[in-house]
Formats: sequence, structure tokens, C-alpha cells
Amino acid sequence: MKLKTVVKLLLFAVFATALLIHFVTEHVSAGWRTASRESVGLAPDPEQTPEAIIQVYGARAYGWRGYFGVHTWIAVKPSLARTYTVYEVIGWYLRRGGSVLTIHQQQPDRRWFGSMPILLVEKRGESVDALIARIEEAAHSYPYAREYTMWPGPNSNTFTAWVSRAVPELGLDLPPTAIGKDYLGSSLVAAAPSGRGWQWSLYGLLGVIVSEVEGVEINLLGLTFGISPSPAAIKLPLIGRIDLSALNRLAVSVPE
Repeated sequence: MKLKTVVKLLLFAVFATALLIHFVTEHVSAGWRTASRESVGLAPDPEQTPEAIIQVYGARAYGWRGYFGVHTWIAVKPSLARTYTVYEVIGWYLRRGGSVLTIHQQQPDRRWFGSMPILLVEKRGESVDALIARIEEAAHSYPYAREYTMWPGPNSNTFTAWVSRAVPELGLDLPPTAIGKDYLGSSLVAAAPSGRGWQWSLYGLLGVIVSEVEGVEINLLGLTFGISPSPAAIKLPLIGRIDLSALNRLAVSVPE
């Protein structure tokens, strides 16, 4: 692919993403109380699906925050269970003087106050029940259950990364817009959020990740820049992940 074509496609991706974010976050004017929380059909019906399921979701954060980052959460359904259990961190729960960690039985694929959820990873099958038990254990050991800072963390993405490190079998590659995933508190070195590599991070403001899942990422003031090898992708702040194989397919159809 010619360099000029790549630049054109990247500029188009930036413009298209800006428009997408605008439409995703336009529900703000209506207020959070009336913003949609409807299911979008990404989660199998638990009453019709006996096998164990793990799903991890992300959606643009509510309001102006959605221009910068996403909110993530984890859903599990053990074998033969008739409901999903959703684990997530919600910052405004601190106002009640309690824990920001919420564990509810609810439909996992609901819109996040108007924003369309995206399925980040899914696991099914006989071995998944054991992973669910480890997710529950990791969730209950989350060290920042009574702390919340939107930037640079700890926040909802800090929690999801914490669980993912404890269960590397998920192979979760959190998007670059998951601000807070690199927050390590007072620690400087830890496993990568996927659990399959390593990272160095200074309070989530400056850091590096090298991993077979995430590829190579550089964190500057909470903004992530990176390259992922499989599938090949560029990771950028605000925009997220740009699949280079998709750009190659698009380039073929674009006339010179």
C-alpha cells in the first residue's frame, strides 16, 4: 500500500471516529436518567445456554468523558446458571460511602447510559467454570474498592485490568481508550493487563507495556500509543484500535 493511501485512510479513520464519538455521546443532552440501558443482543440467553460463559464489555463513558475513554465491565454465567453476574466499578457509589465495586445479577450487554457496548472477549465451555471462580476471587481482592479517580485511576478499567492479570487465560487486550488500565498504585512493575507480558508504570501517567497480547504500548499522561502484532493494528488515544488488515482491504477497493 502506498504511503499516501495509508495517510488518507488514517485521516478518514480519525474523522469517522470523531463523528462516531459525537453520535455516541449525544445522549448527554437528555440526561443520564433518561439515557438508554437497553440490551443490544450480544449476550446469549442464559436460560437457553447451559454452558459456562465469560464476557468482557467496553462502552464509551458517559458524557464528555466518552470523547476520551471507555468504561469496561465483566460478566459471568456458570454452567446451568439462569442469570448473569456482572462485576464492575462505578465511581459515584463513593458518594454513598460504600464500595465502588458492584456485583449484580443483570443482563450484561446493556447500553452504558446510551453508549453501545462492544464485546472485548468471550470464553465458553467446560473449563470456564474454573476461570469464573478465579474472577470472583480476584474481584473480591480488588485493592481499590473504596477509591476512585477518573484520571489516571483507579477507576473501572483499573478493576478490569486487575481481574485480567489474575486470569491471563482470558487473553484480554483492553483498548487504548481504557484509561486507568495502567494504574498500578505505588508499584512500578507488574504483569501487563492481559497477564501475558510485563509493564512499567508510574501511577498510570507514564509507562511501557511489552506483551504477546497487547504488543508494545507507550503511556503518556494516561494516553496510549501502540502497535499490536496479531492482528496487526495501531493503537491511538481517543480513536482506539485501527485494524491495519481492514485498512489494507479498504485500500484495495479505493481507486488511486
